[in-house]
Amino acid sequence: MSTSATAPGQFGEIGFATKPMSLWRMTLRRFLRHRMAVVGTVTLILIFLYIIIGSLIFSEAYANYNDTSIRLQPPSPEHPFGTDTVGRDILARTIYGGQISLMIGLLAAVVAVTIGTTVGALSGYYGGLLDAVLMRITEAMLSIPTILLLLVMSKFFSGRIPDVHLLGRTFSGSVIVIIVIIGLTSWMYLARIVRSCFLSLKEEEFVLAAHAMGAPHWRVILVHILPNTLAPIIVAATLGVASAILLEAYISFLGMGVRQPTASWGNMLDGAYQYLEQAPWLWIFPGLLIILTVMSINFVGDGLRDALDPRSEKKV
Repeated sequence: MSTSATAPGQFGEIGFATKPMSLWRMTLRRFLRHRMAVVGTVTLILIFLYIIIGSLIFSEAYANYNDTSIRLQPPSPEHPFGTDTVGRDILARTIYGGQISLMIGLLAAVVAVTIGTTVGALSGYYGGLLDAVLMRITEAMLSIPTILLLLVMSKFFSGRIPDVHLLGRTFSGSVIVIIVIIGLTSWMYLARIVRSCFLSLKEEEFVLAAHAMGAPHWRVILVHILPNTLAPIIVAATLGVASAILLEAYISFLGMGVRQPTASWGNMLDGAYQYLEQAPWLWIFPGLLIILTVMSINFVGDGLRDALDPRSEKKV
C-alpha cells in the first residue's frame, strides 16, 4: 500500500501541519493564561494612566498648596478624595505621590538587580577565592535587619542631601537617599540565585565550546551565560519593585522617609493613624493604591515566573 506525504495546511493522518511557535510567543501564551497576572497587568496600566494623566490635570504646586480653612474636609465634588490636615487636596497628592513611590520602586530595583547580577555572575563564573569573599559579604548583608539599617541610614543621610531639580520638578534629597539605600540592601537574594545559575551553566557544552573557540571571559559571561539567566532576574526585578514600594512606605510611615512637601504614598500615611475614625479618607486612598500596586506587581511576577519556566505545567 502506497503512502503519500501530507502537504502543509492539508488534513492528513496526523492532522493539520502547524508552524512551530517561537519562544517568546509561547512565553506570552503562558503569561496570558495566568488570569491573575493579566488582571495585575491591567491594574498596573490603569495606575500608570492615573498618575500620568492626572499630572496633566493637576499641577504639583496645586498638590502642595495648603489652605487650612478647608483642612480635613471629607470627599466632595470639589475634592473627590477629601483634604488632609493642612488643607491639601488628597487626589492631587496621590497622583504626585504615586510618581515618587513608583520611581523609588523602579530605580531601587534597578540598583539591586545591577549589584545582585554583577556579584552573582562574578562569584559563580570565577569561583575560588573571589566566590568565597563575595558570598561572605552577601551572607553578612543578609544577617543585618533591612528595616533597621534603612531607618538608621535614612536618619543619618536624609538631611545631608540637597533637593534635586529635574524636568521642572523639585525632588526632596531624601528620595535619592531612599533609592540608594533600598537598592544597596536588596540585592543579596538575587546574587545567590544568579550565582547558582552560573555555576550550573558554565559547565554546559555551549559554554565549553565558546571557551574552545577562544572567546574572552567577558563575552562568555555577557553573551552566552547571562541571557540564559534572564528569567530569574526578570522575576526578581519585578518582585523587587513591590518590595521597594513597601519599604518606602514603612520608613515614610515612621517619619524617616520622603520629606515634605514632596508627596509619596508612604508619607501620606504618616500621621493618618491619628485620624483613623475622624478622617478615614486620609489613609484609605493612599493605602488602597499601595495595596493595589503591590498586589498587581506580585501577580505579574507570578505570571512571569510561570511563563518563563520551560518546565511550566501550563500547557500552551
